[in-house]
Amino acid sequence: MINTTSLPVPGENQSRLLKWSIYILGFVFLLNCFTPLRLHYDMLRYFSIKDCIEGNCPPYADRNDYLPFGYTALLLLLSKLGILRSFSLVFVNCLYLFGGFYCVRKTFDFIKSPFLFFLLVLLNWTVIKFVTHPLSELQYLFFSLAGVYAFYHFTQTRKFLSLLMAFLFAGLAFITRTVGVTLLAALFVSLAWEYRKQLLELIKRNKVIVVAVLVCITGILIFSRQLGLNHYSGVMSKQFNAGLHFTDVIKWHFSEWGEILSNSSKAKAMSYLPARAGDWLFVITGILGVSGFVYICFIRKNKIPFIVRSYLLFYLLLMFNWPFNDPRFWVPVIPLIAAVIGQTTFPKNRAIKFVGLFYLFIYSALGIASLGFLTYTSFNKKAFSKSQAKGTYRNEYETHFFGKTLSDTATHTDPDLVEFLNKYDK
Repeated sequence: MINTTSLPVPGENQSRLLKWSIYILGFVFLLNCFTPLRLHYDMLRYFSIKDCIEGNCPPYADRNDYLPFGYTALLLLLSKLGILRSFSLVFVNCLYLFGGFYCVRKTFDFIKSPFLFFLLVLLNWTVIKFVTHPLSELQYLFFSLAGVYAFYHFTQTRKFLSLLMAFLFAGLAFITRTVGVTLLAALFVSLAWEYRKQLLELIKRNKVIVVAVLVCITGILIFSRQLGLNHYSGVMSKQFNAGLHFTDVIKWHFSEWGEILSNSSKAKAMSYLPARAGDWLFVITGILGVSGFVYICFIRKNKIPFIVRSYLLFYLLLMFNWPFNDPRFWVPVIPLIAAVIGQTTFPKNRAIKFVGLFYLFIYSALGIASLGFLTYTSFNKKAFSKSQAKGTYRNEYETHFFGKTLSDTATHTDPDLVEFLNKYDK
C-alpha cells in the first residue's frame, strides 16, 4: 500500500504562517484599490456601451458593438451612484474574488486546510493583474462559483431555494459572459445525474418530458440571436475563415495553461528565451499540466463534487475551441483548479515532496514579485505610465497625471483618452 499525503502543508505552525500570509496578501490586494485606472481595449468597449446607453457616445465608440450586458449593468449602477472610479471598480473586484473564495471553500468543505489553495490563487499573476482591471472576469468568477456552491448545497440539503439560487447565479454569470452557458449546461447535467433513477422512470411513464426538453432546445436555437449566441458563433466562423487553424487554437490554449502553471507571463518571459524554444516550452508545460489535471479531476477516484467536474469539463471543451488567445479567459476557473489540486493526495516520496516544495517556492516567488511590481506601479505614476499595457497609453497617462508628456520621443496623444482618464480616474 502506498502512503499518501494531501497537498496542503501539515502542521500547526505552517498553517498559522499560511493563514497570516493570506491576510497580508488580501491587505495588499486592497491597497491596489488606489491604483490609477488601468486601460484595456475591452474595458474601453464596456465603458463605451455604458456611455452610449446614457446618451453620451464617445467618438471612438462602436455603436454596433456587442458584449454581454452584465458588467455594463455594474458600470451603470456605479455611475448612477456617482462612484464610477478606479477605486470602486477594483474594490468590487476584490469583493468578488473574496466572495468566490468563500464559495469554493464551502464547496470543498472536506479540505482540512484551505490556506494553500488561497495562496495558489492570490499569487497567480493572472489573478493579480486582472483584479485591478475593470473587466468582467471577476464578476463572472463570483457569479459562477456562487452558482456551483448553491447547487452543491442543494445536493446536501435538497432545499429548492438552493437550486433556485444556483440557476439564478448561473443566469447572472451568463449575462456577464456568454461562456456562462457552460455552467447552465453543467447544472442541467448535474440535476439529471442527481435524479437519474427518478428521471428514467419519469421518461418511461411520461414522454411529454422529452418533448418539453426538445421544445426548450428549439426555442434557444430560434432566439439565439437575442441571446447573443449568434454573435459568438459568427466571431468563431470569421476567425477560422480568415485562415486560422484548429491546431493553432489548441496550441494557444495549452500555452495559456503553461503561463498559469509556470506563473509567468509569456509576453515577458519570451524576451529572455529563444523564440521557438520559448514558445514550445509554454506549450509543453501546458500539455503536461492539462493532462495531469484531467487525470486528477476526471479519471482518478476523488471526492470532487459532480457539479464541479461537469462545469470544468464543459468549460475546458468550450475554451479549447475558442479562437482567441488570452490567459485571462482562465481566471474565473483558477480557484476551482487550485481547489482540485488542493484536495489531491500524492505519494509520500522524498523526491516528489522536494519537487513539489521547489515548485511552490518558485511559484510563490514569481507571484510575490508580480504583486510587488503591480503595487509599486499603483503608487508610482511615472512607472505606471511606462509599464501599463506595455506603455501603449504612456502619452495619455503622462498628460493626465502631469499635464504633459515626459518623453522626448513622444508622438501622438489621443485627446479623447485623456478626457476619459480625467473623467473616471479620480
